Amino acid sequence: MIKSLWSDTATLPTFPPLSRDEKAEVCIVGGGMAGILCAYFLEQAGVSYILCEADTIGGGTTAGTTAVISAQHDTLYQTLMKNKGYTKARLYLEANLHAVSAYKSLCQDISCDFEEIPACIYSCADSPLMEDEVKALHALGYNARLLHDIPLPRPALAAVEFPAQAQFHPLKFLGEIAKGMNIREHTKILSLKTGLAMTEHYRIQADKIIVASHFPFWNGCGMFFAKLYQKRSYVLAVKGAESISGSFVEYGKNGMYFRNYKDLLLVGGGDHRTGKAGCYFAPIKNFVAAHYPAASNAYAWSAQDCISLDGVPYIGPYSNVLPDVYVATGFNEWGMTSSMTAARILTDMVTGRQNKYAGVFSPARNMFTKQLWNNIGTSLTGLLTPSRLRCPHMGCALKWNSLDKTWDCPCHGSRFTKDGKLIYNPATEDLPDTALTDGTAKS
Repeated sequence: MIKSLWSDTATLPTFPPLSRDEKAEVCIVGGGMAGILCAYFLEQAGVSYILCEADTIGGGTTAGTTAVISAQHDTLYQTLMKNKGYTKARLYLEANLHAVSAYKSLCQDISCDFEEIPACIYSCADSPLMEDEVKALHALGYNARLLHDIPLPRPALAAVEFPAQAQFHPLKFLGEIAKGMNIREHTKILSLKTGLAMTEHYRIQADKIIVASHFPFWNGCGMFFAKLYQKRSYVLAVKGAESISGSFVEYGKNGMYFRNYKDLLLVGGGDHRTGKAGCYFAPIKNFVAAHYPAASNAYAWSAQDCISLDGVPYIGPYSNVLPDVYVATGFNEWGMTSSMTAARILTDMVTGRQNKYAGVFSPARNMFTKQLWNNIGTSLTGLLTPSRLRCPHMGCALKWNSLDKTWDCPCHGSRFTKDGKLIYNPATEDLPDTALTDGTAKS
């Protein structure tokens, strides 16, 4: 995998693998931002835990983020008010504003290049949509600003600004708070039972289990294979471009996003569903060449996000049939605030405290949406497509990605190297050698 800017400029602590059966009050599966924050708050609460990471901490989605800490989540607030009502929209906004504040508090004592900045969403084609979002936010009691001039070489008609949001270096932050934690790296949890998390050789007995593994890997319940899909996006970090003040996300299918890190400008875009055709880095490179001709590329990397059915993450009980197991997933493209919100909610849940935001994020909420049927249809197509090379997650036909030189699953987003090594879950195992030696593998 290509190293991101964050991976190349941070040194993370290392931890031993699981080497025997263990016991703790809470077992956390996944060592990204959400899992590490859960461990941090459990430690603060005096609760014993063990965190298991299949590879190394911070090496997955957290390494690919653009690391903006913002309650500005696309044009979600007007949608939430329409579909879920004022109270839930207000609680969602409040939860994410509290997440921003929590990072500000933690980062006071951590050297992680934390900066307070405004966060904006802008449109090059739909000014009324931006105006409606501002109206929705004002109705919710938040003082968002409507702008008509932003510091980008884009013909924006209008923008919605959230003041006093933030950005940081996610792996510098993660590395600091993870020091001394009870973590087991290179420890892949393969199955779950009530009170048990199991690897190939060992078992962890735990009163509560938190699954924070990006895409939930356990298919026995929860229906997450239908309630989620994965989306890829691409980022260039360029040197020599003009500095901007804030983070900027463009509304729309082919939208781009921007923010600075020190002397670099991060330019992102090229979003597409994993396993489907996309433009990859091409639109970003073309934009940089046209508008910043003197700039040079310092880093290029890709990210992968889990997309929920209604724009709201799934945080709470994994399923009614799997007691005392909890999940945090479907963060869409807002992983930093969602990770903090998840850690707060799940820490309260496993310690028996009430959390007023829990109902908004409940995985058991009504999910009959158009996207649900789209996800189910894509899965059925993948299952029925003839192919010798199939994803070990649920058996969908894999697609060869000629640009990234990977095998990608269009159903649920698992990805594998050309040699069959697992890159992204929900699959939990590599492709079998027999599948890669029968003439289907690419060179």
